[in-house]
Amino acid sequence: MTSRRIVGDEKTILDRDDPQEKSDTSPAVPRDVLLKLLAFTFAMIVIPIGSYFLTVHSIFAGNSTYAGALAAVMANVVLIGYIIVAMNEDQSEQLKAGKPESKKDQ
Repeated sequence: MTSRRIVGDEKTILDRDDPQEKSDTSPAVPRDVLLKLLAFTFAMIVIPIGSYFLTVHSIFAGNSTYAGALAAVMANVVLIGYIIVAMNEDQSEQLKAGKPESKKDQ
């Protein structure tokens, strides 16, 4: 078995003087997307639990079944809200990409 010998005038990857391309240090996910995700995560935890404990004794008179059902409904409301916000964000990005330039922008 033979291995390739490095000729003296060849440079290895480690010896190259000029970098191939600059590294991209920007975040992979935009900040507003992360903030929306964190807000809906917080809402998914707080709203169902809060609605359960607020209604179990005040509205449903100790009936935890109804309060639990309301908490489940509120969790679904938060989830549906997140889906609507995500769809609207995706549609706005598609409209920006497909929007023709106006004469003022040219």
